[in-house]
Amino acid sequence: MREGQLDSYHGGMTSNSQRRVLLAKPRGYCAGVDRAVEAVEIALEKYGAPIYVRKQIVHNVHVVKTLEERGAIFVDETEEVPRGAIVVFSAHGVAPSVHDEARGLGLRTIDATCPLVTKVHKEAVRFADQDYDILLIGHEGHEEVIGTTGEAPDHIHLVDGPDDVANVHVRDPEKVAWLSQTTLSVDETVATVEKLRERFPNLMDPPSDDICYATQNRQTAVKEMAAGAELVIVVGSTNSSNSVRLVEVAKEHGADDAHLVDYADQIDPAWLEGVTTVGVTSGASVPDELVQGVLAWLAARGYGEVEEIESVQEKMRFALPHELRKDLRITPV
Repeated sequence: MREGQLDSYHGGMTSNSQRRVLLAKPRGYCAGVDRAVEAVEIALEKYGAPIYVRKQIVHNVHVVKTLEERGAIFVDETEEVPRGAIVVFSAHGVAPSVHDEARGLGLRTIDATCPLVTKVHKEAVRFADQDYDILLIGHEGHEEVIGTTGEAPDHIHLVDGPDDVANVHVRDPEKVAWLSQTTLSVDETVATVEKLRERFPNLMDPPSDDICYATQNRQTAVKEMAAGAELVIVVGSTNSSNSVRLVEVAKEHGADDAHLVDYADQIDPAWLEGVTTVGVTSGASVPDELVQGVLAWLAARGYGEVEEIESVQEKMRFALPHELRKDLRITPV
């Protein structure tokens, strides 16, 4: 229990008049997720079901289930898609070998890779062409890391956080560059780069920060909110890297407790014991209807006062994949 909270604590519960919710903004869908989900929806409308999707289009249980109900079929590997069918590549990006495999199988492809991930892919190719060893900061096995590594597998070395820096081996310490997975913790990435620079003083930076704007903005909003909330609820799936990071950021910046849930019915009422202020946010692949469900659940338990904490305004939009624009005769803006 926090200092100064004793007067509002009575038998493990607080009075309704004192309970409130701090709602982070921005939250939920980023431009890349919006584009990817819309690509599958439009493909289903234009070409009809089934539309195949390689991997989860975005890392959210509800989104995948909803698209499955509309006729999307999610597969793990390209070879599972019938010859001649349409396959959408997820927002996390794929290696060039996957594009080659799809062509070999005669598939029609729609590439819904987030443009910010595509930027990292291009940076990897450019550094590899200049014969740099590339230190890719990210989590082993994450689809985005697999896709980026596939652009230059002989040049890329994965660095999984600050503690992994000591394990890095390169050909020439004077010719090393770093890139990162777009959905990481900003603070952890900064700490990793600092440790890498201690080992490699001439470490080359990417042309611009690889952590995507949406990831940074959502973490900034949580940092501002967490200091004023005993409990933070993050709506998102466990395989969503950016959602998991939000839980960590909340705990690191003042929240006594933080939990990740897909749906409101996963909230444990015991989490609210003695809690006056609940912070609520959501990962970048979460539709707002799930957040509204959490707010309704909290309101039913006396947390009806909602204050929105806005750290920055987001206006980013991405054009649809060019394969869809061509068929829909849409001119990119």
